[in-house]
Formats: sequence, C-alpha cells, structure tokens
Amino acid sequence: CMAMMAAAVFFFLSMNSFDKKWRTSLLVSGLITFIAAVHYWYMRDYWASNGESPTFFRYVDWVLTVPLMCVEFYLILKVAGAKKSLMWRLIFLSVIMLVTGYIGEVIDAPNAWLWGLISGLAYFVIVYDIWFGTAKKLAIEAGGAVLKAHKT
Repeated sequence: CMAMMAAAVFFFLSMNSFDKKWRTSLLVSGLITFIAAVHYWYMRDYWASNGESPTFFRYVDWVLTVPLMCVEFYLILKVAGAKKSLMWRLIFLSVIMLVTGYIGEVIDAPNAWLWGLISGLAYFVIVYDIWFGTAKKLAIEAGGAVLKAHKT
C-alpha cells in the first residue's frame, strides 16, 4: 500500500518536471498507483476481517487500473503516431479478459476452464500487440525515450 501511494505522490509531484507531452502520462501513472494503493488497503482489511480472498476488490481494482494501463500505452505511443483505435482495442480486450476471468472465478466456477481460456486469449492478444504488433512497431520507429518507455 505504502509503495503504491509513494509512487502516486512521486508521479503527481514530478509532473511539472517533464516535457508537456508526457504530463498526461504521468497523471495516468499516478492515478493507477493511487487506485491500487487504496484497493490494496481495502483488500488487506478484508483479508484481516474475513480470512478469505478479497476477490471482489481485486476485480474492482483491475477493472479500473488495467484499462488505465492501456491508456498509458497509448499516451506513450501517441507521440509516435499511435491512433486511438489502438487504445480502444487494448481497453476492449482488457475488459473481456477481466469480465471473463471474474465469471470463471466467481459466477461459473464449474466452467472456469472455458472462461479462463477466453480470458487468457484476450490477455495474449494484448501481449502480442504490445510486444510484437502495432505498439512495438510504433515504439521502434519512434526510438529514443518512446522506445525506452515502451520497454519499461
């Protein structure tokens, strides 16, 4: 919790130290880490009170932070010419990944293998897009800070 909160504070306070084209990216990074810190705090309390996995809080966290991470990839690659369609594709796939994962874990456990397969396929398409597809090509073409940020 504290590491995520410290990261959020760092991102928010350092925004003005960066070129204007990167400030929205830093803001989104701060939001991701702040949201995660708050949810980790709730998850810790839930676990301490109930002695069971805070599944609901994990998915609430992920349904907010994972699409924001997709926005982050877009913002990094925007300076390299990325189109909004890449961002929306990644967000759509992340929502499919998360919703089907939740269904398999909580709602339809007897068919978890099927929901896990669908969720996993969406995940691997995202990974492919980032490491081998459009996102990777844009990062390589841009080089420099964009490529470094993309790799990180």
